[in-house]
Amino acid sequence: MTHSIGIIGSGNISSAYLKIAHELGLFRVAGITDLDPARAQAQASVHGSRALGLDELLSDPEIGAVVNLTPPGAHAAMSLAALNAGKHVYSEKPLAITREDGQAILEAARTQGLRVGCAPDTFLGAGLQTARELLDAGRIGRPVAATAFMLGSGPESWHPDPEFFYQPGAGPLFDMGPYYLTALVNLLGSVTQVGGSAVSAQTERMIGSGVRQGHRVPVQTPTHVTAQLTFEGQETNAPANGPVATFIASFDVQASELPRIEIYGTAGTLSLPDPNTFGGPLRVRGAGEDHWETIELSRPFQDNARGIGLADMLEAVALGVPHRASGELAYHVLDVMQTVLDAAAAERTLPVHSRVDRPSPLSARPEWLPAKMA
Repeated sequence: MTHSIGIIGSGNISSAYLKIAHELGLFRVAGITDLDPARAQAQASVHGSRALGLDELLSDPEIGAVVNLTPPGAHAAMSLAALNAGKHVYSEKPLAITREDGQAILEAARTQGLRVGCAPDTFLGAGLQTARELLDAGRIGRPVAATAFMLGSGPESWHPDPEFFYQPGAGPLFDMGPYYLTALVNLLGSVTQVGGSAVSAQTERMIGSGVRQGHRVPVQTPTHVTAQLTFEGQETNAPANGPVATFIASFDVQASELPRIEIYGTAGTLSLPDPNTFGGPLRVRGAGEDHWETIELSRPFQDNARGIGLADMLEAVALGVPHRASGELAYHVLDVMQTVLDAAAAERTLPVHSRVDRPSPLSARPEWLPAKMA
């Protein structure tokens, strides 16, 4: 079955969705809209679609789902507009920049019987799905703890228009945190409580490229965030508290040799790939072993496949089953991130009130995967 979708926002990320639409053949892009009509027209011309106005796209009866690729601050308004127009929604991360807006999106979907999906879908890629398979099979025993590090110097050296990265609802936590936190929740379950600290090394940043090179932008959100996370865990005979993790997200680090994510179990350690990618490397080292074993990936999608979460959602709609990159998962990650900032401001540990079931693993051969991509 081929689904017809519309895309709101034709920036760089839209090309990835258009590419996967062509490769999977499960959905076609029936319309693209953007605040800049010329940019929408350029993408539409390249990919055989139509450039439409926003109202025209939302009122088109052919379009059953909308992909929201607007900047984070506009996510809630655009998602609500699409839901109110009777369309399923798949949004870029984060779901929204406040809990209230996130809850409003989920409630609108429930009221209208529609689906909400949200990036990131990198946790459905070959690397993190193979890691999930190993973890669930007990390869490293019971998970006890984890570390996760997203460390960089910020995007202003290469991004020509980086202001939004330094506004509330962005920064390293909201911009890159969803990749790491979604991966951890997929592996370890819901986060139940957090502690945090949040600081900024600079009050403004200088644009390093493009026509605005040398222009300074104000920093209005923390740029170095450290979080201590407690998870529910999955073992019925485990201690009362589940695994714990330390997560650092920073735009203030000039160089680092720390790993991306490691999971520490009672019988070994998993070293995970960058959760902003779909492939490897994935390594494991058992207790008493003197070397790391590189694991052959056993799941599809090793290359950039942004949009497979959307494909999974559309097929789930047709089959009447849950989808994996869900709005509920994205809301839990949003709740965790906001609670980290609240805990940092309060200088104490705070509970996370939302919960979400771990998404079911993606099979080695999803029914909707074309034979040419298996």
